[in-house]
Amino acid sequence: MTTPKQSPELAPTVEELEAQERRLVFPRFTYDDAWELGSLLVELARERQAPVAIDIHRAGQQLFHAALPGSSPDNDAWIARKRRVVERYGAASYLVGARFRAKGTTFEESSRLDPDIYAAHGGSFPVTVEGVGVVGAVTVSGLPQLQDHRLVVEALEHFLSRA
Repeated sequence: MTTPKQSPELAPTVEELEAQERRLVFPRFTYDDAWELGSLLVELARERQAPVAIDIHRAGQQLFHAALPGSSPDNDAWIARKRRVVERYGAASYLVGARFRAKGTTFEESSRLDPDIYAAHGGSFPVTVEGVGVVGAVTVSGLPQLQDHRLVVEALEHFLSRA
């Protein structure tokens, strides 16, 4: 008896990723908002027993950080590398990588940026404030990159639906 193969997860298109960014915009982003969003991410990750680290930065200041069981210092290094991509490009780290892949190349091959400092892997999403622009990033590391990205998007959707 053979077991059915699981089909691979379909990656979102560049257009779908760009639509997420247009949709997931804050009216404002305060210290309390960072705490609530970070706490929501911790809650979602705990429910799934996800071994992740979570980070929220605004204007160069870390407003929230949590490391859950199974995460490691490597996750903090990945967070920093993914966050730098958001800060440099003003777009989600997964979207930046997807844009390079759509051109038939990779971020590592074509960005001319040091891969020890920048990583266009999923999990860091811009904190965009209406009428202001990108002011920070919310980042998760510890799962495969698409799952990191989806966890952040799910938390943002939930958080912003309450705002």
